[in-house]
Amino acid sequence: MKKLINFVLLTASISVGFSTTANANQLDDLLKQVKADRISEAKIDKKREAEFLSERADKQALLNKAKKELANQRARNERLTKEYAANEITLAQKEVELDNAKGTLGEMFGVSRAAAADAYGQIATSLVSAEYPGRGDALDAIANAKAIPELEQLEELWFALQTEMTQSGEVSQFTSEVTNLDGSKSTETVTRIGTFNLISDNGYLTYNDEVGQVQPLAKQPAGYISETASGFSGTTSGYKAVYIDPSRGAILTLETRKKTLEEFYHQGGTVGYAITVLLIIGFLIALERLIVLSAVSAKMNAQQKNLEQPNENNPLGRLLNVYQENKGADAETLELKLDEAILRETPRIERGVNLIKMFAAIAPLMGLLGTVIGMILTFQTITLFGTGDPKLMAGNISLALVTTALGLIAALPLILVHSIVAGKSKAVLHKLDEQSAGLIAALAEKESK
Repeated sequence: MKKLINFVLLTASISVGFSTTANANQLDDLLKQVKADRISEAKIDKKREAEFLSERADKQALLNKAKKELANQRARNERLTKEYAANEITLAQKEVELDNAKGTLGEMFGVSRAAAADAYGQIATSLVSAEYPGRGDALDAIANAKAIPELEQLEELWFALQTEMTQSGEVSQFTSEVTNLDGSKSTETVTRIGTFNLISDNGYLTYNDEVGQVQPLAKQPAGYISETASGFSGTTSGYKAVYIDPSRGAILTLETRKKTLEEFYHQGGTVGYAITVLLIIGFLIALERLIVLSAVSAKMNAQQKNLEQPNENNPLGRLLNVYQENKGADAETLELKLDEAILRETPRIERGVNLIKMFAAIAPLMGLLGTVIGMILTFQTITLFGTGDPKLMAGNISLALVTTALGLIAALPLILVHSIVAGKSKAVLHKLDEQSAGLIAALAEKESK
């Protein structure tokens, strides 16, 4: 046991010895590394210090340069301030000298500018500029000038005014590019009547001074006015009447804003369309009745010439057949038979006549209905928006008035055609009654003998 303990102690001492030797070697290496790092860091520090000193010298040079520049700028500022003050004094003196030298030319300057401004507003919008574009450039230069106009400029003002006065009394033709409403462009021969109207084969034109283009009106005026314009444009000699606008477009613009009959009709809306349907149906029935009754009358007239041979294609022939079938009967029986035959023919002859009369009575009532609807909508608009803008109520009032007019317009011709058709049918029935009475009288005369 004692030997075992001694062996363990010996082993432990050997291990400690080896460990101590290894640690000693590591500490020597660490010491050497620390010394090497210190030398390296010392070199880096010296290098940084040298760079810092170099940059410090550069910064100092820049600082000195900036201070010098500041001093120069301050000196320049003082010099410019003195020069500005001196120039202000000189400018005031020169202005006084200029005012003394101008004398009454200053008034002429103001007058010429005002005249040029007024003339520019008139000439730029004139129809003459459509034929002679660019006339307002010289006037605009005078109106916005900062100095007294030169003689040439005053002459341009004179020429512009004189040209406007001269051309206002002339009728001339020229070729111009017309910008159509769809954006396309076409070259047309345009006739200018003074400063009042521009006319081409397609009607009246207008000049848009904002874009410098000749354009057709958004809507041509009434047909009788547009026809004279087209005819005047194609005239090469002699005299031709044409409507002109002395207000230079104002009256013509109002004419284009007037509604056509078609536009008034469409304002009637659904009620107006329904009245139109009634009118058309009534006319169709009346036309059919007139054709049928005329044909029946013609056949009856032909039958009257040949009473001995009755034909079934007309009421009188059918009536004669009844007479032929009942020749042997007494007068009273024959009268009843003939009356029965006439009653059978009456619905065919009077068919549709009462329907026309009913349509003539319904049409104004429907117009009254449209009037009531329009007034209801008008009051609704007043409730929502007030009465500040009459245009908001104009559409509904138009509905009220147009439907009334359409109802009366439909009723009047329907009453007329009803009278014609009713008279035609009564004439046919009267002829049947006349023939029936004649046949009965002939039979009664035979019986009395």
